[in-house]
Amino acid sequence: MIELSHPETSRADLAAIPVTVTEDRVQIGGFGTRFLTTAAAETPVGGGGGALPFALLEHTLAPGLLGAPPHRHSREDEISYVLEGTLCVWHRDGYVIEAGPGTVVRKPRGEWHTFWNADDVPVRFLDVVSPPEFAGYFRELAALIPEQGAPDQARIAALAARYGVEFDFGAIGLILSQYDLHFG
Repeated sequence: MIELSHPETSRADLAAIPVTVTEDRVQIGGFGTRFLTTAAAETPVGGGGGALPFALLEHTLAPGLLGAPPHRHSREDEISYVLEGTLCVWHRDGYVIEAGPGTVVRKPRGEWHTFWNADDVPVRFLDVVSPPEFAGYFRELAALIPEQGAPDQARIAALAARYGVEFDFGAIGLILSQYDLHFG
């Protein structure tokens, strides 16, 4: 089972994460997601029908915030394009990419990674996710974070497994302390 608690991230911290969900946005603490496309039918340029083979998301990340625990996707490839600020992307093999505006960062399926905002201003970036179904994860995750108390670890583990995502919660403390970040 995935262990969601860590000495650097107490259950009280997790319980204090505010969540807002609207038709086209999900805000979980300092991490925001705006849905620019959906997995449902979108009409490509030229009028051909059918669903797009990717989801286009716009994310925002507050200063000093770790966006997600280190993780890997078994089904999706991601490409991030930084619009504003500096997005830091950590890869398991020991390197960190500091991506400023106009930079593209690849996060292929199966590759361990996480991301954060080490700057003192928000970062805003586009994420292209293919195939597109993973975009639904953010809405479902928001629904699992209660107004009071900590999220149910078993339900979050089941959600991650359903989307083919594996987390490494053991690496959170090192990343938080090494890069002077917070979570939530």
